[in-house]
Amino acid sequence: MGVAAPALLVACATVPEGISEQDLGRYDAAVASLGCTLVTEPDYLAAGMQTGLSRAQLLDVTAYKLSSDAARRLPGGGIELTTGACA
Repeated sequence: MGVAAPALLVACATVPEGISEQDLGRYDAAVASLGCTLVTEPDYLAAGMQTGLSRAQLLDVTAYKLSSDAARRLPGGGIELTTGACA
């Protein structure tokens, strides 16, 4: 009997369902206007007001940005964008 090769899982960052390229642009602009970080609840509220995205959508886009190396986690909590105007 042969030994099966282990499956190689590759994580591909895909844009969250229901999020457009325009939404991503608005997210980037909103976070840039907040100093390139999302840390506190007021940050998320301001980003939501600027983008028109719900809290769940903001979290989905944030997860996408982290998985695509467009953002990094901050040691004290929150994230920082690392691309575009925030590079």
